[in-house]
Amino acid sequence: MVGRLIETPDCVAEGAAWLCSNDPYMSKAYGMTGPLPLRRNPDGFAQLLSAIVSQQVSVASANAIWGRLEKAGMLKEEAVRASSEEALRELGLSRQKARYSKALAEARIDYPALRTEPTEVVIETLTQVTGIGIWTAEIYAMFSLGRADVFAPGDLALQEAVRLLYELEERPKERALRQMAERWSPWRGVAARLLWAYYHVEKKREGIK
Repeated sequence: MVGRLIETPDCVAEGAAWLCSNDPYMSKAYGMTGPLPLRRNPDGFAQLLSAIVSQQVSVASANAIWGRLEKAGMLKEEAVRASSEEALRELGLSRQKARYSKALAEARIDYPALRTEPTEVVIETLTQVTGIGIWTAEIYAMFSLGRADVFAPGDLALQEAVRLLYELEERPKERALRQMAERWSPWRGVAARLLWAYYHVEKKREGIK
């Protein structure tokens, strides 16, 4: 089953209210962050291509490369599939990212079909593509497909936010955080939004000191 979808700010608010009523730590975090963003992205090839382009580079660099790809008409699956890796590298992609982009285009994923597939199938389908890891697949399910009960425990900011909020001695590892996140089901996607927001509040507080 697909489960609950996050489609409007009211959905996020409902999830936040549930978290606050079931977890005093989440209530504390929400008191510091206030209303949470919707954060819905389009789905499809271009969204995953953007994730590949953005890997391990600054926002400015990713935007510059994306602009060149867009100008060259390389945001469509068919265009990337017909292009060579060398041509993609000339637009600013590294050798590795050019290979990943070609692999994504050649995977011929049925993106509309993913909208109705269980989250486990979505993640399995996406991670079969070279260059798409579980974090990227979970983020896609969360923000492009609007799945309300998806979490990304491999995210370092989420790990650090949990360490700070729950006053842990060290950041929980991915496996431990995945288990911990089960307490926030069926709103793990909203828990992630809240923890990211809390992380930014805490880092700003640190900067003031």
